[in-house]
Amino acid sequence: MTLDLRADPIALTKALVDIPSVSRDEAVITDLVEQALREQTTGFEVRRHGNVVLARTNRGLPTRVVLAGHLDTVPIADNVPSHFAVNDAGERVLFGCGSVDMKSGDAVFLHLAATVAEPVHELTLIFYDCEEIASEFNGLGHIERDLPDWLAGDLAVLGEPSGGWIEAGCQGTLRVRLSTAGVRAHSARAWLGDNAIHRLAPILQRLAEYRAREVDIDGCGYREGLSAVRVAGGVAGNVVPDAAEVDVNFRFAPDRTVEQAIAHVREVFAGLDVTFEVTDSAPGALPGLTAPAAADLIASVHKHGGGGVRAKYGWTDVARFAARGIPAVNFGPGDPNLAHKRDEHVPVDQITAVTAMLRSYLTGVRA
Repeated sequence: MTLDLRADPIALTKALVDIPSVSRDEAVITDLVEQALREQTTGFEVRRHGNVVLARTNRGLPTRVVLAGHLDTVPIADNVPSHFAVNDAGERVLFGCGSVDMKSGDAVFLHLAATVAEPVHELTLIFYDCEEIASEFNGLGHIERDLPDWLAGDLAVLGEPSGGWIEAGCQGTLRVRLSTAGVRAHSARAWLGDNAIHRLAPILQRLAEYRAREVDIDGCGYREGLSAVRVAGGVAGNVVPDAAEVDVNFRFAPDRTVEQAIAHVREVFAGLDVTFEVTDSAPGALPGLTAPAAADLIASVHKHGGGGVRAKYGWTDVARFAARGIPAVNFGPGDPNLAHKRDEHVPVDQITAVTAMLRSYLTGVRA
């Protein structure tokens, strides 16, 4: 099959959704995106790096905008192939895995690359793999390490679902593993052992009593969260376990560094007899809305009746650009609350609207 980048981005979204691309299995969709960019766009240098496709113009324009989107999805939940339906609000919607997160955003970027003939900014497009799993596998992270010049720009727009709002910055994320140790014994003589699962109780109690901080940054409200996301322990139905563990995820506002977030989580569990291990972390991104390129995007979105500006709660790859001093926002079709759900779906009118707003921004046409 081939992807028609000049087709209506709604149809292009459907085509992308119908190509399974669960994390670590993106080769097919990457091949098709690369082929389409090489054959259906003009003025772009196209490059492949693993399962990442990059394309950029070099027209001598004074500013550069990076459009970046991940091609992978979470595991399919009987929601591929896609289908259209009408929801309770009377909207025509497209159901399917990745329709929200974030193949509709990818479709918008691909369509604009093929149809914007005279942009007022240089354009860089990055379509990458493995965003939905641990950060060590993230394709954009590999570009950051191996081809950092491809991340240069005056503004980065991540096609993460935002319902047509500009979602500024993002919260950081931290995962820690708290482990307890006990003494193994036969459950018929439990008093001879020390149950490691029972030792998790103080951890869970502190999580239950935790009160999340809320903070306002540049008019964007961020709310933190500390949650147990996995519990493991036990070896058999008749054995008192001697080991147990709980994974805790901390989503922190971008005014904290990763080091400050780790210190905060250590403080929450201070005094408990547990082993503390950081298993994954990624910094947040401050909003950066005062940069000229970001302000121009906000003006264009407002001009075309789009949403306002709000904080991004989930972590996204805007953080990678913010760490390099590049303003970055999340802007794409779809309700982020529907991401990863079995009934994931996107209103097709949002795909059309986001395409129009970005076209206006990239061409400098405000009418």
